[in-house]
Amino acid sequence: MIYVFLAPGFEETEAIAPIDLLRRCELEVQTVGVGSAIIKGSHNIPVFADIEENEIVLDENLQMIVLPGGMPGTLNLEASKKVQEAVEFCINNSVPIGAICAAPTILGHKGYLNGKNAVCYQGFESQLLGANVLFNSICEDGNIITARGAGVSVQFGLKLVEKLISKERSEILGASLLCEKNK
Repeated sequence: MIYVFLAPGFEETEAIAPIDLLRRCELEVQTVGVGSAIIKGSHNIPVFADIEENEIVLDENLQMIVLPGGMPGTLNLEASKKVQEAVEFCINNSVPIGAICAAPTILGHKGYLNGKNAVCYQGFESQLLGANVLFNSICEDGNIITARGAGVSVQFGLKLVEKLISKERSEILGASLLCEKNK
C-alpha cells in the first residue's frame, strides 16, 4: 500500500502526477484526506480522497508514503498527528518516503534529514535541519526521496516508481509519456 496524503492547500500537480504514475504501474495507491474526505488544493481544485487519515493502517503492507507540498498544505500535513505517525513508522521501519516542494521541511523539523542529502522548494532550505542541501531537481538518499517543486512532479513520480519497482520500469514509463530525462 502507498499512501499519498492530501491536506487542505496541497499542490495539486505534486500529488496527482505521482498518483497517476504509480497507478499506471498497477501499484496500490490510496489518497488520504487529512481532515475530511474532500480536500481542496492550493488552486481550489477539490479532490475526493480514497480514505480519511483515521483509516490508514501502518503495518508491513505499507510500501511508501508521499507528502505533496504546497501552502498551506505542508503546514496542514505537519499538524496532522496521523501524518506524523506515518512518517515516524516509515523512518523506524525503513519504508520509503517521498516529499516534494515544502514537504521535506516536515522531515527536517523532526531531524530525519540529519546527514542526508535533500532538496526542497527555494526559500525553505533552512528548514531542512541537518541536511546537506542540494539544488538538483530530485534527490534520493536512502529511503527518502525529495524534490524541488511542481515543475518536476512527473520526474518525482518516475523516481518513486524506480524506488518501488525498478529503474528500467521507470525509464519505460517515462519514454511512453515522452518525458525527457532531467539533466
